[in-house]
Amino acid sequence: MSSEIMWVEKYRPQTFSEVANQVEIVERLKGFAKNPLEMPHLLFAGPPGTGKTTIAFVLAREILGENWRSYTLELNASDTRGIDTVRTTIKNFTRFVDKTSGIPYRIIILDEADEMTSDAQTAMRRIMEESSTNARFILIANVSSNIIEPIQSRCAIFRFKRLDEDSVVKRLNEICKKEGVKCREDALKFIYQVTEGDMRKAINQLQMAATLGEVTVENVKTSMAMTRENDVKQMIELALSGDYRKARELLYKLLFIYGLPEEDVLRLMFTGVMGRNDVDTAAASRLFSEYDYRLIQGAHPDIQLSALLAELQSIKAK
Repeated sequence: MSSEIMWVEKYRPQTFSEVANQVEIVERLKGFAKNPLEMPHLLFAGPPGTGKTTIAFVLAREILGENWRSYTLELNASDTRGIDTVRTTIKNFTRFVDKTSGIPYRIIILDEADEMTSDAQTAMRRIMEESSTNARFILIANVSSNIIEPIQSRCAIFRFKRLDEDSVVKRLNEICKKEGVKCREDALKFIYQVTEGDMRKAINQLQMAATLGEVTVENVKTSMAMTRENDVKQMIELALSGDYRKARELLYKLLFIYGLPEEDVLRLMFTGVMGRNDVDTAAASRLFSEYDYRLIQGAHPDIQLSALLAELQSIKAK
């Protein structure tokens, strides 16, 4: 079994035929792949882990060929969500395309587009209009209602649904066979239940359980607890040492890949911090109580937990 490569990337579908479920969406997009000039801007909306980003990559590969990465710009809008990114990075990328090379246009894939500010979306709408001969946008969102109406009206909207149990279990079984991992059917069904139709989470959970040997229900439960606690400890260590960027990456992994609820992240962080000798525990208690209150009041979990990470250095013991 190889564990140095994340299976979610190793087994990411490369063609439409490898995509699990989403049959109607795949069939419609195949038509655009055959007639690229007929493709409008696209908006993929739906729950995490249902294939939105994967299918965007497959479509780009089908339209642009083997050098598709040279003509594709991928951005995570939750990290680069402001108007400056739109006015510089995106606008410059869409300015020109050499159609003599057989490339119909460039493709911009904006993941988590629903996290972009309203000003950034308004600026992007203008670029979508002005660059329609040189570029196509594929916007990816969990909640399409957070995309402004003028952009929605310029896109063909595809709504992704959660994957069914048969599709996920079949995929997990295929991965186990390729990796030479023994697995039990009830364990794969349990993984489906805890990941709620999110293929990305399911594959990550499978890989974690496989590090303990045969994939059983017990090993799945054990790996879930071990991985979360270890990742939180590492995240705290990085934040306290001043490496905010890497700490933030781990937070993103916990929230959006493993799907750990924000209240669980906060609780594990509090336990991890209070067990250290290099922090002011009184200051830590005050800090965590403040962020706990903010989350209870409905503040944005990702933003609040990211801010908490940024403040951890302030509670280091003098």
